[in-house]
Amino acid sequence: MKLIGVGVGPGDPELVTVKAVRLMRAANRVYVPVLSADETGYAEITVRTHVDHDRIERLVFAPPSHPDEPDAAAEAVARYLHGIGPHGSAVFATIGDPNVYSSFTALASAVRSYLPEVTVETVPGVTAAQDLASRCRVPLVEGGEPLTLLPLGEGVGGLSDALDRPGSVVVYKSGRHLIGVKEAVRRAGRLHGALYGARLGLPGEVVRPLASADGNTAPYLSSVLVPARRTGVRSGAQ
Repeated sequence: MKLIGVGVGPGDPELVTVKAVRLMRAANRVYVPVLSADETGYAEITVRTHVDHDRIERLVFAPPSHPDEPDAAAEAVARYLHGIGPHGSAVFATIGDPNVYSSFTALASAVRSYLPEVTVETVPGVTAAQDLASRCRVPLVEGGEPLTLLPLGEGVGGLSDALDRPGSVVVYKSGRHLIGVKEAVRRAGRLHGALYGARLGLPGEVVRPLASADGNTAPYLSSVLVPARRTGVRSGAQ
């Protein structure tokens, strides 16, 4: 039996790979992560563009309140996999890439603890960093430049240090901290050319210079790209 983490990209259904679509259509079940059972998550919107079977199921993620509490989502997936037998498969569809700051990593580990015989595989997906760079016609990295990728779910700590180093800096999950992000980028002298994107490829998409982004209304899944200091490169964001 297999549990397959499939990256479905940042939101644009046309950025889902052929392999991802094939596996989702063939799977016994396709799980899409949500915070509550009555919501439609970003991943589900993308998945339903390509998959019309009735085997899509919302998987509610509610972190255990203490270490000894069972992981309800992992238990549900392990129970299902055990029931379908050795030749079945379940797909977990995740926005972006399943190996880049994805909830799939923790889910797969927990499922293995309940079901050691499960085989875990992943299918890469296009990341928000790649999509934002492409939409703005700015190289993400070039030559020997490094790339720093930071998730800011807990705050802007570490961002200033990253901005002081060479290369491009990408900030994920920046919505709640966008005001602080803008200030850190401004202090580093890199606000000009910095880019902001949210809901890429989905209704309500926003792509604009970071300087004009509204820090009070930015959604949680927002991305910021601060390109490397270069000469002769201009942003295409309007």
